[in-house]
Amino acid sequence: MSKSLYDTLGVSEGASADEIKKAYRKLARKYHPDINKDESAVEKFKEINAAYEVLSDKEKKAQYDQFGDQMFGGQNFQDFARGQGANVDLDEILRQMFGGGGGFGGGGFGGGGFSGGQQGGFGGFGGVDLDTQARITVPFNTAVLGGKHQVSANGQTFDIKIPAGIKSGETMRVRGKGKRQGGQVGDLLIKVEVAPSPEYERKGDNLYKTIDVPLKTAWFGGKIQVQTPEKEVSLKVPQNTKNGQKFRLKGKGVPDRKTALKGDLYLVANVIVPDVDSLDSELKSMIESKL
Repeated sequence: MSKSLYDTLGVSEGASADEIKKAYRKLARKYHPDINKDESAVEKFKEINAAYEVLSDKEKKAQYDQFGDQMFGGQNFQDFARGQGANVDLDEILRQMFGGGGGFGGGGFGGGGFSGGQQGGFGGFGGVDLDTQARITVPFNTAVLGGKHQVSANGQTFDIKIPAGIKSGETMRVRGKGKRQGGQVGDLLIKVEVAPSPEYERKGDNLYKTIDVPLKTAWFGGKIQVQTPEKEVSLKVPQNTKNGQKFRLKGKGVPDRKTALKGDLYLVANVIVPDVDSLDSELKSMIESKL
């Protein structure tokens, strides 16, 4: 039985969880679009992440080990992935294909590939869709660092784990928190919005923050304390720092959920110029005459 997901990650069918993770990380770094500028790297990167989505999950892996590439209509995974188009989220397709407590649904995954609808296809139970949709707004720092967030749905209140690096518009699947019928239970699909931050601007995996720098420190250099999402750090400010000058703190940004690589934090200097009327008359006169 053909099982091309293993070929995608370059591991054998008997590979351990650690071997699968190691192979994934190596390939993800190699084909990450920020590192590999080849046009084909984008599609390869999607395939790698989608394959890992299945093989890193014990239940999904067991299903795939049983049915193999029959789940892709008899195609190998690479052909299946490229047939989905450039803008399709393969991770989400595979989560739907392998998700739910009702197995593969009424439509099955035989020679015709997977069904495209909820009823009788993936996510359904005997023709009835038991999944529930919900929306939540997550605090900015929780989205960056990860953490718990309380959710109320279907008469239940519970905590979910927010993964570090989540973005607005992403959907999380919470197993077994959907509607119930005849002993079956669906999933809760949560669309996430990230609340804006008064301190930070996020651009991809990088963060930007404006920091106040006293004029004396900007002119003569020194150190200032700066709060980052994780902790307070000491920033060395060089002499003659200009207004708008950027300082890069490598690896202090947002983690990429699929590669675990972190973005950077850019601190933008806002040089604080004192009110001239607050200066003593001698200093004021000296500055006025020398400038």
